[in-house]
This record gives sequence, structure tokens and C-alpha cells, in this order.
Amino acid sequence: MTSPFRFTSPEPVGGTTGTAAAVHAQVTRDFGIEGALPFVALSAAPDLMAGTWALMRESLLSGRASRTEKELVTYGVSLANRCPFCVGAHTLLLYAGGDPELAEALARGERPEDPGHAQLLSWGQDMRAPAPFAAADAAEFIGSALAFHFINRIVSALIDEESVSGGADPDELLDSEAGRALVRAVRGRPEPGLSLPLLEAGGPQPSWAAGTPVGTAFAALRSAAHAGAGLLEERDALFVREAVAAWDGFTPLPLTGDGLPARAERPGARLALLAARAPYRITAEDVQAWRVEPFTDHCLVHLVAFGAMLAVERVEAELTEAARAM
Repeated sequence: MTSPFRFTSPEPVGGTTGTAAAVHAQVTRDFGIEGALPFVALSAAPDLMAGTWALMRESLLSGRASRTEKELVTYGVSLANRCPFCVGAHTLLLYAGGDPELAEALARGERPEDPGHAQLLSWGQDMRAPAPFAAADAAEFIGSALAFHFINRIVSALIDEESVSGGADPDELLDSEAGRALVRAVRGRPEPGLSLPLLEAGGPQPSWAAGTPVGTAFAALRSAAHAGAGLLEERDALFVREAVAAWDGFTPLPLTGDGLPARAERPGARLALLAARAPYRITAEDVQAWRVEPFTDHCLVHLVAFGAMLAVERVEAELTEAARAM
């Protein structure tokens, strides 16, 4: 069988131990999907895997805000980032959550009829717009959106989206043992905070989620992702940081005149910058130019995560600036 993973060979779920095995167990229980591909793709770097899971769990799955409303935001994020795998996943999750008409409308490329739903979808596509949710729910909505700005990039960089996207009928999928487990998980509300013991220590929490499980998770993921900068020469890490900082956080990378370093000259900087701005453009040639001894799957995952987190922080900065201007 063809592997769904690009460039890495993750351990099967049953072969993992320690933190990776504990994350897989929580994903199966609380997300309702055994062997969810984004977390398998990250399993070579358990600190990143745990941080990503914790941020998604504590923002999207837990909390008090409507799961449907948060799914609409993450659907919008995934559209903006051109991640068909995640767009399809959120469509299925809306089905599983009991919103088939909304899911079908989105699958047809339509906007939601409900104005509030349409506003949430639009905000997910461009978070510089006014926030369409209560301030008390900011940690959940912003955390969900930023979690998928990160996850979209991991998926597009490390998973063969064409081989795993589309084609299945949602009713048939949900009318199976695995589908019924997904429905139970989506319609449940897992207890907040249970992912946090899996995390390594992070830095300061963001202002929009300070003092919440979401804030703890975001800080841990950010710290783990920035460790990937150590895989680059100092000048290359600085170049990538400055290039992402000069971007607005939302405009797609142009196909020409894109400012990417030459593959032969600065392959690590090229990979990290692509991970930030256009992970779907990463090719086998890009990876092969950088991945020489002693680099491993663990290293590649961390380098991609470094670029992805820089993009997340750039989106977060634009969001914060827009909020100040209102």
C-alpha cells in the first residue's frame, strides 16, 4: 500500500511508546479517530505532537463555545491555507456533529445561510476582520484558528493530500463502527486540561489565552517548534524570520518573484520559508537538497514546524494589531 506520508516514515500507532503513545490514546478517545494522520506525521517529534494535540484539544474540542461555530472558523482557515485534506476533515466533522445541511452546503462551495455562521467562516479566512464571538470565548476561537494554521502547514508539507482526500460518502463513513465512535467524540465535550500533563514546559502564554489550558498548550507548542531553528545556520534562521515578518500573514506566496532562496545554496532556509508560506509547494527535491546525514525524520518535522510556527505567530500579530486598531 502506498504510504500517505511524504518524506518521512512514521512509526505505526501501535509501535509508539511514551509521549507519542499517550497522545495517540487521547486522540482516539477524545477526537474519535484512531491514527489521525496529522498526529502520526508529527510522531517522530513527540514534543511537537503533544503540543499540537493539546492546542487543538483544549481549544476546539473542550471549552464552552459551540463546536459547530469553531469548526466553521477552522474550515475557513483551511480554505485560506489551501489544505483540501483539512477542508474535507472539517466537513466530515460537521456531519458527525449533527449539521449535515451546513456541511453539504460548504461541500458545494456555498456560504452558510445563517449570517453568524457566514461571519465566522469569513473570519477564519482572514482574522484581521472584527472578531465575531464574545471576548470570553476568545481563547477557544483564536486557539482553534491558530491550531489549524499550524496543522494545515504540517499536513500540506508532510502528507500526500491527493491520496487521502475526497471520494467517500459521509453517511456511509458515519454508519460504521469507526464512524459511530467519531460521532460520539464530536458530540461529547472532553474535560479541559487533560492533555497538559503530556507537555514539556513552554514560555510565556499569549495575552488572548493567558491563564487557560489553551494558553499553556500554545506556549508549549511554540517553544517546541522554535527548537527547529537550531537546524539552520544562524544567518538562515534570521533570514527566514525576517522574510516571514515582512509578510502580511495572509497573502499567498506568488509563483514567480517569490523571494525563495536557491535550493542548491540555502536548502534549509528554502524549506522553512516554504513551510511558512506555501507548504504545498515543497518537493522531494527541496527535501533531498537539505536532508543529508545526520538529519532524520525528527529533524525534518522540526524544521517544517519552525516555519509553520513563524507563520502562526505572523497571523497572531496581525490579529492582535487589528484588535488594537478597533
